[in-house]
Amino acid sequence: MKEYLLLYRMDVTTVPNRTEEQAAQVMQLWMDWIGGIAAKGQLVSRGSRLEATGRVLRSGNVVTNGPFTDIKEVLGGYSLVKAADYDEALQMAAGCPVLNMGGSVEIREQAGM
Repeated sequence: MKEYLLLYRMDVTTVPNRTEEQAAQVMQLWMDWIGGIAAKGQLVSRGSRLEATGRVLRSGNVVTNGPFTDIKEVLGGYSLVKAADYDEALQMAAGCPVLNMGGSVEIREQAGM
């Protein structure tokens, strides 16, 4: 099996304000989805949520706020999974809750060393 990085992206301007109960329901969707992958033995790392803000270091030691200044889509988190090929990784990603919220999942195979 190969390892694939799932990157979760979403337009932060479309995220609705949620009550505590609604936020808990969304979190449960995520836990159920990632738990299903783990139950099949295909979860390498559940990864983590990421803050929308950050810093970018460029050559010449130039630091800017970021990572994006002119677009609203942010990288919200990531997970690492095992799959036979891209098709299987895509099938796993198809159940990701971010897709129901207008977001996307980028799937990247880890390069062999």
